[in-house]
Amino acid sequence: MDLGFITYYINTFEGDPYLHRLLVVIYYVILAKVTDLLVDHVLRRLAARTSVALDDVLVDFTHGPLCWTVFWIGVSHALLVEPLTEPWQTVLPALTKSMILAIWIYAAIKFFNWVVGQKLASQSDQDKIGRDVFVLLKNLIRVVIIAAGLLWLLAIWKVDLTPLFASAGIVGVALALAAKDTLANFFGGVSVFMDKAYKLGDYIILDSGDRGEVMEIGIRSTRIKTSDDVLITIPNSLIANAKIVNESAPIPRFRIRVPLGVAYASDLEQVEQVLLRVAAANPSVVPEPEPRVRYRSFGDSAVNLELLCWVETPAFKGLEIHNLIKAIHLACAENQISIPFPQRDVHLFEPPVALAAESEN
Repeated sequence: MDLGFITYYINTFEGDPYLHRLLVVIYYVILAKVTDLLVDHVLRRLAARTSVALDDVLVDFTHGPLCWTVFWIGVSHALLVEPLTEPWQTVLPALTKSMILAIWIYAAIKFFNWVVGQKLASQSDQDKIGRDVFVLLKNLIRVVIIAAGLLWLLAIWKVDLTPLFASAGIVGVALALAAKDTLANFFGGVSVFMDKAYKLGDYIILDSGDRGEVMEIGIRSTRIKTSDDVLITIPNSLIANAKIVNESAPIPRFRIRVPLGVAYASDLEQVEQVLLRVAAANPSVVPEPEPRVRYRSFGDSAVNLELLCWVETPAFKGLEIHNLIKAIHLACAENQISIPFPQRDVHLFEPPVALAAESEN
């Protein structure tokens, strides 16, 4: 094709502002495709040669935003070919900048979600940092990015931010007073996350005596499920200042105690051996640490003792105490071990008045 012919058409495009703008957009569409090929065939291959996985992820997350950014820069450039009439001269350039900002805000949120969910959460599997801390961190990062993006967006549209910042202090005080309970629960949740007093799946006992499994740790409250399948919701502001007994910490293995009283005439060595055999026969009782019997006191009518043994998790506490009591009762009956119980003899006497009346008759 003759070079003069091409030059003629280019000059024709430049004489018409609409065709000129279209030509600029086409140029940038081609440039966006070149950027796509460059990222896909060059940067991705270079990142694949490194031993670090983060650069591969950065290429994946920035691939699409880079191409779209080049396209919207082309649209913005096309709008500068010739001044537009109002309000398009103000609206359209600001709109293209807003689209670029929205693309990168979305990409930043996706990237930080990946970092928190994939990289940092691996540390919580090693019990270095609680997994729930990363949920809070992800939400906070998302709020910060969106808030910064909104401020930037207002600046793009040339909205005066001075009154907004001036009134932020008054509004902040009003919101703090109106939402003091919500803020207390929020900071209580932060303290729970940082202190790592408990985590999901742990069995805890509250000040009130309620015991249950931690089902959810939220920003506002903590939910536990009791053995009656009842869900209890406790505000974090209360639970942060309460005494919490965590039966699952520092290790999930849990010791259960089965109290028992045997008659004074019993052979205590035999009693101990029988109880240890009962514990060893229970498949839910772990062999290490070994079960043990401890005599506690001389009671009114029995020698009081406890069978101490360990199970894998506090979830087995109620069921295995139930099973051990049944097995101990049966074993004591088979080995003629007496389990005494309180007995009272009641003697009935006739009143003296009634006796005097009978003697007169």
